[in-house]
Amino acid sequence: MAKPAQLEIKKPSPLKRWLLQGHVAEPEGPHQAEESPHHTHPWWKVMCLTGVDYFSTLGYQPGIAALAAGALSPIATLILVLLTLFGALPIYNRVAKESPHGEGSISMLENLLTWWKGKLFVLALLGFVATDFIITITLSAADATAHVIENPLVGNALHGREVLVTLVLIGMLGAVFLKGFKEAIGIAVVLVIIYLALNAVVVARGLYEVFTHGAVLGDWKDQLFRRHGNPAMMVAAALLLFPKLALGLSGFETGVAVMPLVKGNPGESIENPEGRIRNTRKLLLNAALIMSVFLLFSSLITTLLIPAEQFRDAAPGIAKGEANGRALAYLAHHYLGDVFGTIYDVSTIAILWFAGASAMAGLLNIVPRYLPRYGMAPEWTRAVRPLVLVFIAIAFFVTVIFRADVTAQGGAYATGVLVLMTSAAIAVTISAVRRNAKAAAWGFGIIALVFLYTTIVNIVERPDGIKIAGFFIGSIVAVSLVSRIWRSIDLRVDGIELDAAAAEMIAKAAAGDDIIRIIPNRPEELDEAEYARADREAREDHQIPAEECILFLEVYISDASEFSGVLKVEGLRIGEYEVLRARGTAVPNSIAAFLLHVREITGKRPHAYLNWTEGNPVAYLFRYLLFGQGETAPITREILRRLESDKRKRPMVHTA
Repeated sequence: MAKPAQLEIKKPSPLKRWLLQGHVAEPEGPHQAEESPHHTHPWWKVMCLTGVDYFSTLGYQPGIAALAAGALSPIATLILVLLTLFGALPIYNRVAKESPHGEGSISMLENLLTWWKGKLFVLALLGFVATDFIITITLSAADATAHVIENPLVGNALHGREVLVTLVLIGMLGAVFLKGFKEAIGIAVVLVIIYLALNAVVVARGLYEVFTHGAVLGDWKDQLFRRHGNPAMMVAAALLLFPKLALGLSGFETGVAVMPLVKGNPGESIENPEGRIRNTRKLLLNAALIMSVFLLFSSLITTLLIPAEQFRDAAPGIAKGEANGRALAYLAHHYLGDVFGTIYDVSTIAILWFAGASAMAGLLNIVPRYLPRYGMAPEWTRAVRPLVLVFIAIAFFVTVIFRADVTAQGGAYATGVLVLMTSAAIAVTISAVRRNAKAAAWGFGIIALVFLYTTIVNIVERPDGIKIAGFFIGSIVAVSLVSRIWRSIDLRVDGIELDAAAAEMIAKAAAGDDIIRIIPNRPEELDEAEYARADREAREDHQIPAEECILFLEVYISDASEFSGVLKVEGLRIGEYEVLRARGTAVPNSIAAFLLHVREITGKRPHAYLNWTEGNPVAYLFRYLLFGQGETAPITREILRRLESDKRKRPMVHTA
């Protein structure tokens, strides 16, 4: 496949070279294209990579659950676990089947929804992705700060400086990525194993305290019946409260995003990686089971063993509870001593900080995957360092707005997670309908409704998440539209493929004359009479002698919402006329790329003959931006002028 001519790039300044170092055509990381695959690993190691995000929520989830649901926290957590195992897990098992190269549910919806509606929907989802990952960075750093400040060995030295400490942690994260960050599965494995082992010790000791002090269970039972009357009312109340616990659902989207890292069967094909899909499902199942067990038991022991006032948020005149944002750490210090508690704090701080690294890596993989391909971001967004600076600046802003408060950011985090899970449920439901799998469609549809209910309740009760997501969506759409307009006269062709007939026609035209004459034609009836009329009009308008050979070029727009693609050209003979039919994303850009390609393969300067289009030029401008066709002549000439500064070499565009 031939590559089209490219712009001549001036030598950048030292700062620009440093910023754009690592600028690649395709992003690195779990979302990288399969043409350049990653080194793969056993599924359990990759599970640890997703676990730094998923399992690290144990650092703050039990405390948030106890604060939100009180004595009902274990029952609401049980509902959350059931939704995890019988809702999220089946959904993402199907996502893994349908997007085995790490594209995830966003790509599924992009494929299900064509043209501009698919692109705009993806842009909206990217707003929620940004919410999810940015809040992962800020919330994890804020919780790491809570573990630092509340550690007895630190004392009161850092109290009141939560925002500053959190900003320092986020800045350190940014510095790591500015220097260069590679996949670190080995580090993730060590962190997750140590962290889960320490949590197992804390949970085991907590259960020991619960069951050796029978009064604790009795008091909890009495409190539930006194407040809610009967088990049915308890369950009903828990159903209303469990959306506040939705943080415990995070991790599934990351689990399918890292699929290219999962080792499959030896020699399996890229098109049908059954081993990878099977092992990814093992990853998802085991991660869900591990997390479900820890969520249930941690919720139980924190609710029964920690006084309610220790979970409270800070308020004027009231100090924040010592268990706020760090319930298991509170138990570790209280029952196992400050030495073990400090070891637990260090482990928690490390995995929370690394969860921020996982989120940053996700952002750096997702943005280059979609926005530049849509033409909705400058080319520099394919480079890591400028994006890191942008994301760190946003994370600083969010941290200051929320004052590094873990609980306050919980709603925003849950919103991002729930919207992505709802979109995944909708995607697999639509897929099941299209596959005519009625039973699966009904099942997935019910799960989608549950996630939709959970999302709506979370948004109504904690609107901060939708506000942040709205800010991201608005920013992404605004920047995307400006970028798309700004880049509309880029070449927008990734390569050119000629079939044998087209190549033969071009070679014949080049051999017969010094000038290769191309007549762009807007196809109508596609019969010989149409080409006879077009031939006659072109020769009359442009004074082309009757004996000179001409080639007709027709560009068909398959999807104008795509920014670029491969221009495929086939040659046909209709009566006595030779016609070249191409499929591209925009008519003027395709014509310009084709003319440059003809010049390169023949060594001769092609001439294109076009007519001015009559009508409102503003309307034609919008038609070009939306549909890829409009005022062809001036746009084609401008693209050629930008690409080739030498007038003597530039393909000629004649207008009449």
